[in-house]
Amino acid sequence: MRTGDLVSMLATRVTPIDPHTVGKRFGLAVLIGMLGATSLLVAVFGVRSEMPQMLATPWFWLRLAFPLAVVVGALLLAGRLSRPGSSAVLGWVMLVLPLSAVWLAALGFIWATPRGLRLALVLGSTWRVCTLSIVLLSVPTFIAVVWAMRGLAPTRLRLAGAGAGLLAGAQAALVYTLYCLEMAVPFWGVWYVLGMLVPVAIGSVLGPVLLRW
Repeated sequence: MRTGDLVSMLATRVTPIDPHTVGKRFGLAVLIGMLGATSLLVAVFGVRSEMPQMLATPWFWLRLAFPLAVVVGALLLAGRLSRPGSSAVLGWVMLVLPLSAVWLAALGFIWATPRGLRLALVLGSTWRVCTLSIVLLSVPTFIAVVWAMRGLAPTRLRLAGAGAGLLAGAQAALVYTLYCLEMAVPFWGVWYVLGMLVPVAIGSVLGPVLLRW
């Protein structure tokens, strides 16, 4: 067979690729993860009777905005890490902004609080269970995001696994805000962030195994 004939034959058998494949897979993964995490929250922790009062406070919405902003950045980062050669710079920038804002605000609150009350501001009343709860709620999203990535072509497997863990942890923190009563910014800056970082570490370890293709 001539080279030109071979090229023509291969070209005629090319199947068009949907340019929105990445968005569709991650959109479905995030939806499934959100439903799974919310169901797990209700099953394990229940529903707060104080929720109507919490919804009326601006601090609740500020707390909700923090993990939501991280979810947006993590979603962009995970999508870029799922494609060979894609730049993830914008994703990193979108992650640094909300984290920096919360940490700066936390430092401001700690500095303005009397020395004897600072530790209580950071620990709150649920520091022992907050991080573990977020890690638990991250499991459904982590499974769904790994499924989404496996259908694409990640090449930096350890970093992609960390990205999947970050997206799962951020979405879990977002769901956990529907139950958590802590309203102090320093608490979010420590225990919410730690709850997001544990899935990142787990994802970086499991990435080369789960995302291998």
